[in-house]
Amino acid sequence: MTTHTLSNFDPCRNQKTFRPKKSAPSGSKGAQLQKHIDATLGSGNLREAVKLPPGEDINEWLAVNTVDFFNQVNILFGTLTEFCTPSNCPSMTAGPKYEYRWADGVTIKKPIEVSAPKYVEYLMDWIESQLDDETIFPQRLGAPFPTNFRDVVKTIFKRLFRVYAHIYHSHFQKIVSLKEEAHLNTCFKHFVLFTWEFRLIDKAELAPLEDLVESIVQL
Repeated sequence: MTTHTLSNFDPCRNQKTFRPKKSAPSGSKGAQLQKHIDATLGSGNLREAVKLPPGEDINEWLAVNTVDFFNQVNILFGTLTEFCTPSNCPSMTAGPKYEYRWADGVTIKKPIEVSAPKYVEYLMDWIESQLDDETIFPQRLGAPFPTNFRDVVKTIFKRLFRVYAHIYHSHFQKIVSLKEEAHLNTCFKHFVLFTWEFRLIDKAELAPLEDLVESIVQL
């Protein structure tokens, strides 16, 4: 798999999306924290951009960034919907060794094999349902986060990583031909640095892109 130089700016914000963009939690400090994210990303220093701002609540920071990364993956997958089809990608894989099956524990309790685009559709629907649930992502100022909030966030990031893994393994050459590799690499670098900073994804889950992840965290 070819890798390209990771750029130091974030162009992942104003592209077309797979589905409508989500806004930061409005009743929290979401808008204020979103401005902080935008300002620090604009500086080009992604390592600084992911750090918890002084004096801020970690759950607020995780919440607004979860929305942000959900939107970024929407944008990236939106560029591939005509290429990532059930016929081209009949299962959700990340290379020959890794296949992901879908279950949400509610409507689909036993993992099922689905095409890659169907997996991403299920995933985005599930994440949206989490983001829209005020008992998980509170909108009201001062409303408490649930005790399992970090676990929910970790599951969201673990599953978003699978979309990146599929894109890199199955569609990277198409991304290159679209001249989107700088966008992809920058968004993934930002994603990896954030998940690494807050230990949101177990190392074993990162195995499909282990070499790329290591190159990012060791820069």
